[in-house]
Amino acid sequence: MQDAVTFDPREHQGAPATPASASPDQKPAAEAPDAREKREFNKLHKRLRRQVGNAIIDYGMIHDGDRVMVCLSGGKDSYTLLEILRSLQRNAPVDFSLVAVNLDQKQPGFPEHVLPEYLDGIGVEYHILERDTYSVVKEKTPEGKTTCALCSRLRRGSLYGFAEEIGANKIALGHHREDILETLFLNLFFAGSLKAMPPKLLSDDGRNMVIRPLAYCREADIAEFARRMAFPIIPCNLCGSQPNLQRQVVKEMLAEWEAKHPGRLESMFKAVTNVAPSQLADRELFDFAGLEAKQAALMANRIDIQQEL
Repeated sequence: MQDAVTFDPREHQGAPATPASASPDQKPAAEAPDAREKREFNKLHKRLRRQVGNAIIDYGMIHDGDRVMVCLSGGKDSYTLLEILRSLQRNAPVDFSLVAVNLDQKQPGFPEHVLPEYLDGIGVEYHILERDTYSVVKEKTPEGKTTCALCSRLRRGSLYGFAEEIGANKIALGHHREDILETLFLNLFFAGSLKAMPPKLLSDDGRNMVIRPLAYCREADIAEFARRMAFPIIPCNLCGSQPNLQRQVVKEMLAEWEAKHPGRLESMFKAVTNVAPSQLADRELFDFAGLEAKQAALMANRIDIQQEL
């Protein structure tokens, strides 16, 4: 796609194990722990850069002149998203800007100083948007019910509106591969629909374009990157602390599948990108009623070999 960010996905990762001049019988010198750590971190960083770059290319997420609002929650995913986009921005063939935005929901005990200190330290433009959605969620959510749906809706409304205020035409969220698969199964099991989180989404009112550049990234890689980067993680005391979350149950189910059958999640995510509407049963998505007409047209155009003979 013209003007889209184009990164070379064929980056070399790591270095040759032994020098070209080494003899076949010569054993390589033991690698110092610090050097090995650095090499492993570089491989991890390059893998995340490549996967984010590929997602941006595949879905046309970022174009020349875009102002991308990175929603920063203080969790490992959004920190990683911001850092990888900053890294890609330095080498991108197109010009785009980044602005970090944190929604301070006024949760009790929220360390308000952490994100401003971190963002000032790395020199990123940012805004702290203060909205007391915490009180609204606690007031409106019945006892024993999860707060996720209402909290997400209020967060989304606040951030979408603020994106327009600051002139951001793209909203980047930190959802990764497992988030997408978990949502797929939550909808399948509990909502009776076959849908997940798309890597790129136009909001219902047509005003906001949402992108998920981490769509190809494994959660384990993101967690390891966040650990090595020593991001100042801020835990969520509203959503993550709730017992019996269905998302957590699905997360554990997927983790168990992956442990028993390595590669299963990769295959499942590939399925999300490789949909065959004619092999499902959605009458809005595929014209089942018109199959007879299609069959008649194909038969009318068929060359009958027996008649020709």
